[in-house]
Amino acid sequence: MDIKGKNILVIGGAGFIGSHVVDELLKEDVKNIIIFDNFCRGTRENIEEALKDKRVRVFEIGGDIQQTDILDLAVKESQGVIHLAALWLLQCYEFPRSAFDVNIRGTFNVLESCRNNKIERLVYSSSASVYGDAVELPMTEEHPFNNRTFYGATKIAGEAMCRAFNERYGLPYAGLRYMNVYGPRQDYKGTYIAVIMKILDRIDSGLSPIVYGDGSQSYDFIFVSDVAQANVKALKSDASDKFYNVGSGISTSIKEICEMLLELTGSKLIIQYEPAGLTFVTNRIGSTEAAEKDLGFKYKTELKEGLLKLIEWRKNHKFNRGLN
Repeated sequence: MDIKGKNILVIGGAGFIGSHVVDELLKEDVKNIIIFDNFCRGTRENIEEALKDKRVRVFEIGGDIQQTDILDLAVKESQGVIHLAALWLLQCYEFPRSAFDVNIRGTFNVLESCRNNKIERLVYSSSASVYGDAVELPMTEEHPFNNRTFYGATKIAGEAMCRAFNERYGLPYAGLRYMNVYGPRQDYKGTYIAVIMKILDRIDSGLSPIVYGDGSQSYDFIFVSDVAQANVKALKSDASDKFYNVGSGISTSIKEICEMLLELTGSKLIIQYEPAGLTFVTNRIGSTEAAEKDLGFKYKTELKEGLLKLIEWRKNHKFNRGLN
């Protein structure tokens, strides 16, 4: 899709990944960027800088994908749509009915509106959660769906609906399966914060970081700005009716992450090992070949560099987090 002079709707554009997608779109010659967000997870602070650009605005009437008439008005203004809105893994675990309403019914609403308004291209945010634990490594896009979580189930349903809308109505789309995304603007409040942020919270408080089990659980960590670039590349690509892994392709264990964070913060604390608790996945590293070939996407930010950027961002947000 040629996005020059086009209006792009970013659903969930005030969120962690969505706000970085908005920043990345501002580097392009687009006409307008419309942020559609209900601010359940997203924040005004995330898009404060972006809103200084006259091309960016928050959709004035509302931002809930369950409100189909309001959603339709926002889509009607747009030629391209990037759909990131969803409840997160632990929220889906605790509130499966809400997971259905937002992640499945809401995604259907987005797809239906894209069809009705003849959108030129949709980018759908899926997740590596569809794979569950790895059967083989690295996981290609043909890896079986081994998921056993509500969150992963909603993403599998979203993918299936994208395919169905493409088959029946010719809706052009590309889907992205994110690995473990980290970086500035990550959630740092409430129950649903990610493991890296929990480790840093412990270190900030002078407490030993806790690792459950032996720390050998390994994941594919990808910096949020790289994920944003993948979204823009997918929007501009001609590849259609396919899903792509978005990751680094590099395996890093939780123990290694913990040791790295202790080193980067200059902490002398010792890791505290505890019996394994609730764990959804223990081993997941994605193949990056298809995204490189079809989308021209390859990660740029090495893990230590990205963690340093995250640590710096946290320092500037300690007041808001009540840590100073």
